[in-house]
Amino acid sequence: MKKYHCHKISDGCAKAEIVLSKDDVMFYLIRPETGEVIEQAHDLCGKIIANKVLAFPSGKGSSVVQADGLFQLMKHENQPYAMIVERPETVLVTSAILFEIPMVDQVDPQFYQDVREGDIVTVDADHEEVIIE
Repeated sequence: MKKYHCHKISDGCAKAEIVLSKDDVMFYLIRPETGEVIEQAHDLCGKIIANKVLAFPSGKGSSVVQADGLFQLMKHENQPYAMIVERPETVLVTSAILFEIPMVDQVDPQFYQDVREGDIVTVDADHEEVIIE
């Protein structure tokens, strides 16, 4: 088990398999019924983000598509359990807070060297820790 310091954006704690993206995420281009990324040419295209910890650089798209995309995922219980973001932006932060999805940023850079796709990760925003189990 390895622990890394981070900065809390949205309260909460969640533990799940991690999905790592090098591309910014537009939640409107994720199928709400399955949590599958359907954005062509995205490094997560065809992968499922539902009920996982999602680590990604930033959000993209207008405020409507970001918030509505997450809302649609939540209606089908297919939202990420937690989010680790490198560059938080206002709409993404607001959505995480409103939808009560734990979100952190400023994770110790060593985390990105150590974590692997599919690792079980705990995002404990309340204690400002990310843990690779």
